Amino acid sequence: MDQSGGIVYLVGAGPGDPGLLTRRGAELLARADVVIYDHLASPRLLDLAPRSSLRISAGKRINHATLSQDEINRVLVDQARLGRKVVRLKGGDPFVFGRGGEEAEFLLSEGIAFQVVPGVTSGLGATAYAGIPVTHREGSSAVAFVTGHDDPRQPGRLDWSALARFPGTLVIYMGVTRLEAICRTLILEGKPGDTPASVIQSGTLPAQKTIDGTLADLPRRAKLGEIAPPALLVVGSVVERRPGLAWFEKLPLFGQRIVVTRPSEEAARSVESLEALGAEVLIAPMVRIEPPDDSQPLDEAIRRLDSFDWLIFTSSNGVRYFFDRLENLGLDLRALGGIKVAAIGPTTSESLKNYRLQADLVPDSFRSEGLIDALRSEVAGRRILLARADRGRALLLEELSRIAEVEPVTAYRNRDADSIPAEVLERIEEGSVDWVTLTSPAIAERFHGLLSEPARRQIGPRIRLASLSPVTSAAITRLGWPVALEAKVTTWEGLVDAISSAVQNGSRPSPS
Repeated sequence: MDQSGGIVYLVGAGPGDPGLLTRRGAELLARADVVIYDHLASPRLLDLAPRSSLRISAGKRINHATLSQDEINRVLVDQARLGRKVVRLKGGDPFVFGRGGEEAEFLLSEGIAFQVVPGVTSGLGATAYAGIPVTHREGSSAVAFVTGHDDPRQPGRLDWSALARFPGTLVIYMGVTRLEAICRTLILEGKPGDTPASVIQSGTLPAQKTIDGTLADLPRRAKLGEIAPPALLVVGSVVERRPGLAWFEKLPLFGQRIVVTRPSEEAARSVESLEALGAEVLIAPMVRIEPPDDSQPLDEAIRRLDSFDWLIFTSSNGVRYFFDRLENLGLDLRALGGIKVAAIGPTTSESLKNYRLQADLVPDSFRSEGLIDALRSEVAGRRILLARADRGRALLLEELSRIAEVEPVTAYRNRDADSIPAEVLERIEEGSVDWVTLTSPAIAERFHGLLSEPARRQIGPRIRLASLSPVTSAAITRLGWPVALEAKVTTWEGLVDAISSAVQNGSRPSPS
């Protein structure tokens, strides 16, 4: 084997839902020097790789490939010989209709070290998300995974007569382009035309679409349903169990397409909560969170912590950057001594708990006004250190300064995004988005400023705006946009609940 230290990991990315990547796959992506990925691998998985990693698109899909298989093989070898850790990220499982075996054999022939990390193949993942158990004690004791790539009417490697007699479930990959021919061939070879069958498009993704029928009528139904690749054909009695077991398609936000505009640092948690409810999430951060240009004022305030009675945090970002500087100065929680700590809301309070610190005060209303009301009787005549962003609402500082001695200090800075990601802007322009979440006046204003004119015309008629708070709603209204809904509870969870309620009550944008 090659002694350069390079190695190739053939990693299964799963059928589409990024949450189905294995723990081992995530660990290897986090250490990758190079990631060579297929079209069907979720783009979100690339975020797990280091920013410094080289990313190469193999782009393989029907009738198109950025790189040929020979070119992919050569790139794998060349990158490994440079001593790099190479992750070959493949949709589904590398060894199930993924040509992973061919790539592994080529690496072996070239003396390159490799490992294989299995993934959830679509024959198991897409069927499970569609509510089809491929085996069932009362219906099917066997399952056959078959490629539908070849024309069944031509001589090939598959025995369609044997498949027609197969007593279990048939799961046919890449079969949608030859769906009519496959169904007809199975019937001609003896499979009853009334055998239950389903075709699953974009399985495990919020765009999942499932058409049910029989072998005889499924091609017509799929055509009417405009089913297109990637799609999977399932044939067998287990399909009849789908109506009761189709859990994914019953999620409250299934099929909803939602743009998250929060800073990247906060987007991951936001995405998880929406995807858990079945939504497709597009990330377009309108603000970047960065350390202050000059950390000296914050450092000096930290050194004087014993001179303050209260320490107030207005965001989880403030907590994170404050404690980063505390640690940088070689200090720990003992530096806070007897100082009391206030947090503007539960998210900020949870961030404090990450540092083993319990907030002394969290207001019932998670806005500046609520924090002011809660603090008014507590801080009169006291000295307060207010750790906040370099910009934001002045209300808290102004009101507290009337009754206490307040020293504001910049814990972090907000920087406007330069652009909306191209793929997100394109989706907004074509109206193929249902909701845009806006969580602050600054985010709303930046989003408005970066939108193209065609995209702005979609806001309201086709795309609805979900606002976190009355202050954000007022900013949206000033921009001339309608507010579709406002969170009753001023937290991200409250906003997600509001969207879910609106969708469940039938308040959906017109389908595109």
